[in-house]
Amino acid sequence: MNNKEFFEALELLAQENGIPMDLLVDKIKQGISRAVKKEYPYCEDFLVDIVPEEKKFEVIVMRTIVDDTPLDMSEIHIDEAKTISDKPVQVGDVIPFQLSTAKFGRVAAQNAKQAIRTEIKTFEREKYINQFSDKLHEAVSATVQRVEPESGNATLTIDKNEVYLYRNEQIPGETLKEGDIVKLYIADIINPERKPMVKVSRTHKDLVKRLFELEIPEIYDGTVEVKSISREAGSRSKIAVCSKDKNVDPVGACIGPKHSRIGNIVNELRGEKIDIIVYDEDPEVFIAHALAPAEVLKVEITDEEQKTCSVTVPNDQLSLAIGNRGQNAKLAARLTGYRIDIKPENPDT
Repeated sequence: MNNKEFFEALELLAQENGIPMDLLVDKIKQGISRAVKKEYPYCEDFLVDIVPEEKKFEVIVMRTIVDDTPLDMSEIHIDEAKTISDKPVQVGDVIPFQLSTAKFGRVAAQNAKQAIRTEIKTFEREKYINQFSDKLHEAVSATVQRVEPESGNATLTIDKNEVYLYRNEQIPGETLKEGDIVKLYIADIINPERKPMVKVSRTHKDLVKRLFELEIPEIYDGTVEVKSISREAGSRSKIAVCSKDKNVDPVGACIGPKHSRIGNIVNELRGEKIDIIVYDEDPEVFIAHALAPAEVLKVEITDEEQKTCSVTVPNDQLSLAIGNRGQNAKLAARLTGYRIDIKPENPDT
C-alpha cells in the first residue's frame, strides 16, 4: 500500500466510523508503535509520523553507528550509514533510519491492523458512552425503527444511535409502530467497560418527573418542586408537588390552561391517569392528600420509626381509598413512605 492508498483508506475509515481525523491518526500511530516494538524490540527510540495534510507517512528508528556486524536493528554499520546520511558520520553517532511498511513483515502488519481495530472499537465505545452520559436519568425523544412481532421488543434511534426497548419496559397496553416518536427515560449504561448498552424505559417513575419538567415551566425553573412520585405504568401515577412561591398554585401550574399541560403528559403516557397531590410537611396531612380522590376523615401515625399509620374514611369511600386491587392505597403508600392501614368510619354498618 503506497502513501496515497494509505491516506484514502484513512479518510474512508474516519468517515465510516464518524471519527475525527486527528483522533484516528493518534490511534493508528499507537497501534503501529506497538507493532514496531514487537518487530524490533531492541529499537527503543523510534518515531511514527503521520501527517494527512501532507500525505506524509513515515516510520523512523534511531540506529547507532558501529564498525562491526550490527547486533540488531538498533545498530547500523558505518558503511551503510554513510550511504543514507547526507552529513558526515562516525562510529557512535545515532542517525534516523526510515523503515518501509514492507519492512514490518506480515506479522507486524497484522499486529498494527489488530491494534488499530481495537483502538477504533475503544473509541467507538467511548464515543457511545459520552453521547449518553449527559442524557443519563433524562427523558429524550426516540424514533421507533422496528418492532419484533413475536417478542414485542423494539429498536429505536436516539441521535442516530440504536437503543433496545424491551417489552417489559414499554407501557402496558401500548403498541409501538415504526416511525413513532416517543419519550424514553435513560435509566443506565450497562457494561461500560466492554460492550456498553443503554438501558431505556417507558415504565420508570422518573419518566413522569422528567415529562413534568419538560411541560411545566414552573417545575423546570424550580418555582414548583416535585417531592415524590409513585407509579403503576399504564394505569396510574401520583406526583406530590409543592410551591416555593405562595402566589403560585402548584396543582394549577401542573394542570395548565384547559388541562393543556397535564393533557400532553397523559397523551405521551398513553392515557395513564395522573393524580397531582399537594405535598405537606405534616405527614398526616400529606397521607390524607395522597389517598385522593378518596375523602379522608382522620390520619393517625401509629409508629413514627416504622412509618405506619391508620386512616379512617367514610364507609362509602372505603373502596375508592383502597382502589382496584389495592392500587390507590399502594400508590399512596409509595408516595408517602408510610404503610397505610385504611379503616371505615363505622365498621359494623
